[in-house]
Amino acid sequence: MTSRAYDVLAGAPDSPVLLHVPHSSRVIPPDVRDGILLGDAELDRELDHITDAHTAEIAAVAAAAAGSTPWQFVNRLSRLVVDPERFPDEREEMVAVGMGAVYTRTTHRAALRPTGFDPTPLIDRYFTPYAEAMAAAVAGRLESTGRAVIVDVHSYPTGPLPYELHGEGPRPPVCLGTDAFHTPPALLDAAREAFGGFGGLATDTPFAGTYVPLSYYGKDPRVSALMIEIRRDVYMSEPGGPAGPGARALGSALAALVDSVPPHPSA
Repeated sequence: MTSRAYDVLAGAPDSPVLLHVPHSSRVIPPDVRDGILLGDAELDRELDHITDAHTAEIAAVAAAAAGSTPWQFVNRLSRLVVDPERFPDEREEMVAVGMGAVYTRTTHRAALRPTGFDPTPLIDRYFTPYAEAMAAAVAGRLESTGRAVIVDVHSYPTGPLPYELHGEGPRPPVCLGTDAFHTPPALLDAAREAFGGFGGLATDTPFAGTYVPLSYYGKDPRVSALMIEIRRDVYMSEPGGPAGPGARALGSALAALVDSVPPHPSA
């Protein structure tokens, strides 16, 4: 078991695209595991539900197939350690169900960590360095190409889980999460074209928004972002089962999206 928090996998020097894979890992360092209340079998089941299984492999297929290799930022630890895509403060609506930057409740709203658990050590050890490294990766794309295009790669279960705050909406095979400031229409249109062959797609349902490091969020229009949420029955057995042929097809679609992004802002 590794405690390495993330990997930055280099792409082509002139590629502005950064594939971000935050939730694909099941790895929990032993000392963090000690603070989780679940037994081993319960924890395995929780990881089945909460992990965006095989999304790192889908991103890897895309990186290998794309004409210009995108960069990849891959979380190597489970989101049960910290969730790098949550706000670390009261701005995070998921705090209401115990799933802020450090989760205290499970997908089924059972206790994950003890009452009064102090998240600060995990924030300091994992969340903050991850955020800083992701911001540095974006800065590298801006310096090299004049822009950065973050494509967040996620998955979600076919049926809603009790923790979901907005689980009553449509659950299409592919959901495209957008941000009013950071998602340009051309990027969204390219994603619709690339992922149009999986039986349907929708925007911002059941999950909305996309990830941009806070140092750029709402401030720098050179940073574009889009979230790809894939319904798990499209490519794997649920929950926590093996990937099927849909995973490679999705990787190819993601490669098509990558290749639709011009290397420079003026291209």
